[in-house]
Parts: sequence; C-alpha cells; structure tokens
Amino acid sequence: MYPYEDRIRAVELYIKLGLRPAATICQLGYPTKNALRSWYREYRLSADLTRSYVRTQAKYSKVQMDTAVAHYLEHGRCIAFTIEALGYPCRDSLRSWVRDADPDRETRICSRSPGPTRPPAVKKAAVVALCMRQGSAGALAEEFGVCRPTLYQWKNELLGPEQPASMTSRPPPVPSLEREELERQLQALQRDVYRLQLEHDLLKKANEIIKKDLGINRQSLTNREKAMLVDALKQTYPVAELLDVLMLARSSYFYHRAKLRVAEKYTEVRLAMADIFER
Repeated sequence: MYPYEDRIRAVELYIKLGLRPAATICQLGYPTKNALRSWYREYRLSADLTRSYVRTQAKYSKVQMDTAVAHYLEHGRCIAFTIEALGYPCRDSLRSWVRDADPDRETRICSRSPGPTRPPAVKKAAVVALCMRQGSAGALAEEFGVCRPTLYQWKNELLGPEQPASMTSRPPPVPSLEREELERQLQALQRDVYRLQLEHDLLKKANEIIKKDLGINRQSLTNREKAMLVDALKQTYPVAELLDVLMLARSSYFYHRAKLRVAEKYTEVRLAMADIFER
C-alpha cells in the first residue's frame, strides 16, 4: 500500500491537472486509475485521507518483499519481468516496496534519457509479449517499464525490422492500385474460362449433331453446320457470342436457319404422308 504522503501528493496533483488520471499517473509513475479515483472520492468526503491502512495480517512476508525487490533491482528493473518470474505481487505493491527500499530510485522511466541496460531475458520476454499481444503496444511497454520505441527497437534487434510486430494482427490491406489490377486479372481469367467452356460445348454439339470429331477445327464447318450449332446452344449462350466464336455472319445464320426450317417442315410432311400411305 502507498503511504499517506504518496497518496495525498497524487490527489493534489490530480486536482491540479484538472482531474486527468492519465497525466497524473504519467508524471508520478503511480497509482492505477481506479486507486487514484478512490483516493479522490475519499478526499472529497473528508477533505483528507486516512493516515494509514489497518491490516490484521500482512499479505506478503518480509522475506517475500525483499526477494521481489532484489529480483527487480538485479534483473533490469522491469516490473513485468519480476512479476512473471515470481508470480507476485501486483505492480502497485512492487512499486511501493521498491520505493520504501530505496526512495531515491525511480521505478519508471518517464523521460527520453537513456535507461539502464536490460538483460537479454527481459528483452526476449518483451519481444515475445509484443508479437503475441492482444492489446496495444503502449500498454505492454508500460508493463515492462520502457517507452514504446524501445520495445520496437528490441524487436528489430532480435527478429529484424522486416518481421511483423504482431503475429495476431490482420494482414496489411492491399493497396488500391494493386487491388484494381488483381480484380482486372480475375475478370480476364473468368472471361477466358467462359470462352473455353463455350468452345468445348460447340465441339461437343458438333460431335452429337453433325457427327464431327471433337478435334475438328471450327472454321472447317460449313455455314449450314454452324447455324445448326447456334440453334442448339442459343438457350445456353447469347446468339451474338456464338456467331462471333464461329465467325458466322448474322445474315448468313438467319438464311441457313430459314432453309433448315423449310427442310424440317418438308421432312415432317413427307413422314406424315408416308404414315398415311402405310395405313
């Protein structure tokens, strides 16, 4: 827990800065936003804060506190690394223990001046946490007691600048020009597939109706045969596309289509008459 002097200092600065918790915490290096608001509510009600907290039994022993402070000082002064290694305490408690052990030593670096050299283990833990994070890099840097650029500098040292800083982030959006080019290529590919399917169906119908081999050249067909293919596939493909693929003029198609209809009618009449004579 924070002593009375630290709590009242935080509340007074909080009021002075216009009740801005982030600015207050940044300047002091403590406490959490919830703790600061709780102290402020208590100060508003009684115009002061309680001098001390009454605890029937200490949560952590003196040995545990000394162990945590020693680990913090010997391993790069990283609060997050100490808590991860020992499994205790919370950040606020560790800051308070360090402040009590050495009041002249700061637990957080708020300036851009060079800080203490961190052990490789701390850097590796920070880089792993950066790559696997779900939240912001700024919040993670605060946990490790460094600024955000330092966190990315460690990542570049260990992984290289070309590696992404987050394995869980979404892939970068495709630039608009590149996306438009990909869409044009996709449309061209779809047109090619459609054209191949049309040509395949023409050859298949030529084999079924005209009894031509599947490997024939479409241009070797007569205009009459081409007209027969157009009639067979016009329910599936537009007539204009069929005429274009077969290189058949529109006038020639209608001419042979009319002749085919006359031939069909003549065949129907002949078959009908033959049926009458047979009866």
